[in-house]
Amino acid sequence: MMTSKEAQLTSAVMVYALRCLQEGDQGALRDMNFGPAEIRALQDLSMGDLCHLEKVRAHCLSVALNRDVYWPMLSQLKQRREHESLQHKLIQADASLDMMQTFFGMSGREYAKLRRALLLRMSAGRPAEPSEKEVVRIWAAWREREDQLQDGLLPPEEYLNIHEETGVPLRAIWRQTRMGLNFAG
Repeated sequence: MMTSKEAQLTSAVMVYALRCLQEGDQGALRDMNFGPAEIRALQDLSMGDLCHLEKVRAHCLSVALNRDVYWPMLSQLKQRREHESLQHKLIQADASLDMMQTFFGMSGREYAKLRRALLLRMSAGRPAEPSEKEVVRIWAAWREREDQLQDGLLPPEEYLNIHEETGVPLRAIWRQTRMGLNFAG
């Protein structure tokens, strides 16, 4: 038997209420309008009762959207999605572990896992040195962005833009610019 959307909602809320009860979160139960009688009845529910809830075609809930929480939550989700998308693009452009650690605090394990998830092979050894023409293109693109430098670094999006402009893998761009900055400093 297929469960109704009403039954799914009721079941999810009842499981949440039971968890609140078990954790002693009386405030959350009060916020959901559970009084002493409803809490006692909740304590008497069995696993079988919860299973039967999935067959009910009605619900006992009054659901309302809290816009003060909803919009910041969606904004946070969007920022996280953009952050993850940027990480994926950087790794697909052959960003090094050092670069990902610098910008995102990414561990070696996280880096390897993300590369595997993106179906990329791990690079072994030092990246190939860019040609003289590529070095000239890298530094020209770098100089165009020098006003964006903070602590000797561009924002990660700009490294990606340099990669797209020059066609040089990010690993080589990162190494070249870090090496050049360390030499100049």
